[in-house]
Amino acid sequence: MTPVAVAVASVLVAFFVGAIPFGVLVSRAFYATDIRSSGSGNIGAANALRTLGKRGALAVLALDALKGFAPTLAAGALGGPLLAALAALASVIGHCWSPFLGFKGGKGVATLLGTVIALWWPAGLAFGLVWIAAVVACGYASVGSMLAAIAMAPVLWFGLGPVGLVYGAVSALVIIYRHRENLGRLRRGTENRLSLLKAGRQS
Repeated sequence: MTPVAVAVASVLVAFFVGAIPFGVLVSRAFYATDIRSSGSGNIGAANALRTLGKRGALAVLALDALKGFAPTLAAGALGGPLLAALAALASVIGHCWSPFLGFKGGKGVATLLGTVIALWWPAGLAFGLVWIAAVVACGYASVGSMLAAIAMAPVLWFGLGPVGLVYGAVSALVIIYRHRENLGRLRRGTENRLSLLKAGRQS
């Protein structure tokens, strides 16, 4: 395969792997429900914690992160940092606008986490620290997610240079856009709070 063909294939694979709606699959297979019908209606780990409990949330978090991590790591091995960043963005976009869900999807946060771990693992640590600190401080998963995403541009710039900076900035814009409804609820004071110590169902 030519380098162009490898790049196109890597991005397409990343998009379709990222589009796998693990939140829906886990909730249907193990909890006999559809995660979209409960809580915030989102398919990600935060809503899984509210509706499926800690084990369900951990499963969704791990799988959503893995679908960002694996294609990004593979693309990096095939074509270096630029191709890895393109594949990373494709996997996040696939999660947010999944063709398997009629081009609807989640907020992309866990998938973004998986991509930054693959790109430069200290960025994953920084992401987690910012997210936890923000959620503990204010109680809102959405705020933690947006702040952690915003932090990735300077962190990835430090680790990867311009490619990391651009990827961090573009992915942050995607995450913020996907949280536009949360921003509206935050302004109105109706946003759902998330406790790190309690979940709706212990399972």
